[in-house]
Amino acid sequence: MLVAFDFQGMNAKNITLRPGRPTDAAKIAAMSRDLIETGLGWSWGPDRVARSIANKDTFTLLACDRDRVVAFAIMYFGDEHAHLNLLAVRSSHQRLGIGRRMVEWLTESAFAAGIATVHLELRAANYTARSFYKSLGFTESAYIPGYYRGREMALRMMRVLRKPGIPLPVWAAPKLPKS
Repeated sequence: MLVAFDFQGMNAKNITLRPGRPTDAAKIAAMSRDLIETGLGWSWGPDRVARSIANKDTFTLLACDRDRVVAFAIMYFGDEHAHLNLLAVRSSHQRLGIGRRMVEWLTESAFAAGIATVHLELRAANYTARSFYKSLGFTESAYIPGYYRGREMALRMMRVLRKPGIPLPVWAAPKLPKS
């Protein structure tokens, strides 16, 4: 399913969001290597991305400019917690609201699924990303020394969607009229 959004900016008219497919794994992995994992080694290679796409508890969301993948996000959905594993937007398409719309879509989906919190990690020195996530309602929760290959500190951030442990509202199916 393709979903078109009205993004701001000249390059964003043709942007559609769609689920990732196994055939997208190599493109996503290359973007992760070039845009996220620079200087750290490559841990999200094509095989790992393909396993993630195939995992029923993980959703991969792509933003495409016509047929070109310009952004992607991978999020794991647990029972009460979700984890944004990766998010990247090509530099040619940054500052158009694409990353924001993707995180909002995933967060809204998590809320609808009854998720209590969304977590993520980022390089502690990435102040642009910190500011971006703060603008989306995420708060800083912990520093993790050596998280990235023993070389770089991570900052864990989280967004509370509802209080953990609070039961979801009971929903009853509507009664059908008797015929």
